[in-house]
Amino acid sequence: MPVLPLTALSLATALAYALLAFAHHRLSVRAAQLGFGAAWGLHALTLLSHWAGDVPRFGFATALSLTCWLVLAVHAVESRLYPQLRTRWALAALGSVSVLLSGVFPGAPFPDLPSAWLPLHWAFGMAAYGLIAAAVVHAWLMQRTERAIRQGLTHEAGLPLLTIERLTFRFVTAGFGLLSATLVAGVWFSETVHSHLSWNHKTVFTALAWLTMGVLLLGRWRLGWRGRTAVRMLYAAAALLLLGYVGSRFVLEVLLHRA
Repeated sequence: MPVLPLTALSLATALAYALLAFAHHRLSVRAAQLGFGAAWGLHALTLLSHWAGDVPRFGFATALSLTCWLVLAVHAVESRLYPQLRTRWALAALGSVSVLLSGVFPGAPFPDLPSAWLPLHWAFGMAAYGLIAAAVVHAWLMQRTERAIRQGLTHEAGLPLLTIERLTFRFVTAGFGLLSATLVAGVWFSETVHSHLSWNHKTVFTALAWLTMGVLLLGRWRLGWRGRTAVRMLYAAAALLLLGYVGSRFVLEVLLHRA
């Protein structure tokens, strides 16, 4: 079956997300769910079109788009359990931007795989990106809910604050586990191709993100960290992780024009 042009898919997906973001107040719950599902499906086709052609490609923008798609998948499941969640419009806006970016910057062609462990390392890494991004979304929602409670706007609070906090740290814990598996798979991959682990920008930033998340989880377990301290550490870990792959690939692809 022929694959639709990437530009057409990207524009259609971005438009679908944008319409959901701007018209969410006017849509019924059922209409919003159907529209969200249609946009998410188009997003999946857009991602597949990067890899289904004669020259499969992947880059920093595709990584961001895939991360956003995973977060939207988590939200679709979670909104069934917690209908009070009110982040669909913001996630739709992010989805629109990420799809457009991946259309403008499709990335470099896939190299030949030197090891069968490389796809496993990549899959663990992308899943970790998705879960940690979901944790960041929940941390933002937690801050917004806390602000609404302090201002007496209880009707805008949505989910109870403690519930959001528990969900946030469940995603942090799962993301930390997958990030650990990513690092282990990366070391194993290096060994299978008989090369030493390269301490480049990607490796250093990823290791720092892993360490920051480990300290956060340890601090919560032993010292009961919560609130602003926990959220700031989570944001710092996510920023380091973003710099690890997306940041380094952005510099190579966009600033240095290197594959």
